[in-house]
Amino acid sequence: MRIGWTGLSAFLATMAIVWAATITSEGQAPAAGRAQGAAPQTAAPAGARQTPAQPRPAAAAQGARTEDGKPNLNGIWQAINTANWDIEAHHAEAGPHNDIMGAWGSEPAGMGIVEGGAIPYKPEALKKKQDNFKNRMLVKITNDPHRFDTGDPELECFRPGVPRANYMPFPFQIFQNKDQILMVYEYKGAMRTVFMDKHQDAPVDSWMGWSNGRWEGDTLVIDVTGFNGHQWLDRAGNFLSDTAHVVERWTPRGRAHMMYEATIEDPATFTRPWKISFPVYRRLEPNIQLLEFNCVPFVEEMIYTPLGLYNPPNRSSR
Repeated sequence: MRIGWTGLSAFLATMAIVWAATITSEGQAPAAGRAQGAAPQTAAPAGARQTPAQPRPAAAAQGARTEDGKPNLNGIWQAINTANWDIEAHHAEAGPHNDIMGAWGSEPAGMGIVEGGAIPYKPEALKKKQDNFKNRMLVKITNDPHRFDTGDPELECFRPGVPRANYMPFPFQIFQNKDQILMVYEYKGAMRTVFMDKHQDAPVDSWMGWSNGRWEGDTLVIDVTGFNGHQWLDRAGNFLSDTAHVVERWTPRGRAHMMYEATIEDPATFTRPWKISFPVYRRLEPNIQLLEFNCVPFVEEMIYTPLGLYNPPNRSSR
């Protein structure tokens, strides 16, 4: 079934119009030393001492830049790894219900994105992580706040949170101007605004947290707080609490990729801060765009059938 993307496309089209006035598009960024009125170079007189050639600028400096001189991150990006299954190193495993699904849904092996190997859980938090994995497909349909204690939030189509949104197997788009940076994720149309002008505290806890940003040279640093405490980091049950503090670092390494790092501090869950890192890549297809992945209709049968509230849609036209 092809999924229409009218709602998301309309939103992105509107945002593109609003933001276009303040964005220098890639490929149109002024070359270093040219748009700034640099004097033309002339040949040295005969016999004059030749100065050594200056080293080439760093890869980030060679990429496109915005009108205020910052690296131009506008575009569609995507990680290529298996971290959404497990951010730690892991073997390939059969998926749930492999008795009827075979290789569908199986877990690919991965080298992990956790620097140093293992996550430094407190003993009681490690037990919760193990329980999360055991109960990752157990869904509770209730208004009890403990309904979030079981079941991977991705399974139930909740927003993925940070940093998980950045390494899910879906692309995301960055819209950048001087005062704000908007990140829109194809998964469920999740989004977040990075406030660059005036830092402020989160007005309310949420799935995606609250993002304040700043530039450190060519690195975009984003300080994320205000989590609701229900986020999982992967399908393996790794998780954060509502006291989590995530500091992201996005560093361009040229036109088509940048390094992503996130330092995670959560004194309720971990014995010390720890870090993940991986590259993200710019999607370069000429017709690339975010499509719609609205997973809500995909989970309705699972959620509402036990309550007798699910009416299967008419799919006779499929």
